[in-house]
Amino acid sequence: MFYSRYRAQPSMEQIARRSKIQLIKLYRTKPNADPVVVEDKISNTWWGMSWNKNLGQYADFSNRIYRGKSYVKAGAVIDLQINGNVINAIVAGTHTYQVEIKIDSVDKDKLKKYVNAIDSKIDCIDSLIKGKFPLKLKDFFLSQQDGLFPAPNEMHMWCSCPDGANMCKHVAAVLYAIGNRLDRDPLLFFKMRNIGIDTFIEKSIATKVDKFLKLTTTKSKRTIDNSKIVQIFKLDKVS
Repeated sequence: MFYSRYRAQPSMEQIARRSKIQLIKLYRTKPNADPVVVEDKISNTWWGMSWNKNLGQYADFSNRIYRGKSYVKAGAVIDLQINGNVINAIVAGTHTYQVEIKIDSVDKDKLKKYVNAIDSKIDCIDSLIKGKFPLKLKDFFLSQQDGLFPAPNEMHMWCSCPDGANMCKHVAAVLYAIGNRLDRDPLLFFKMRNIGIDTFIEKSIATKVDKFLKLTTTKSKRTIDNSKIVQIFKLDKVS
């Protein structure tokens, strides 16, 4: 009789049941574990959806990345910690597996190009984190060649599972889980890429101030009260 050397893949129900058991066990040793919970779609905001869209547009990822969808939807990422550009996670499988992903900082020349492209297109921090800016700018951020989102060679991944592939299903699940976590806190994206969010806002506001000053009738006085700037440019404070 012929026996396949490949085991049948577990169903979503099996993954979910196993993940719940392993999460309960994890809480005993790590009370601050932060599991990823997907209620419907993996991501719902522009930053989260764009993160996941970026993952699917590279041939390096296309063959394996989608394996992670069922795992993250079933709650297999039972802990996700994002600290700057270092992501550590625990993924439930036959055992629990440790995953680490390190993301390169944005190249300085690229960052300068992004800042110049923004000009006055972003009104305030709230608009930025909600993805409320022109479609042309969104497409620019997602460009494979010069985009703001990391390319495969800018992400360095490791998993403790026996799968020798660079992109195992546990790593793939964590990559999708990052997109889910960006729904909760879009500012994490800028921390992962080592970008000061003020870099974008300051450029946009400076351009608007300059345009406003050129329109003023009193050319000798080129200063504006801070309270007026807040009103004119709808500035938000970062909490």
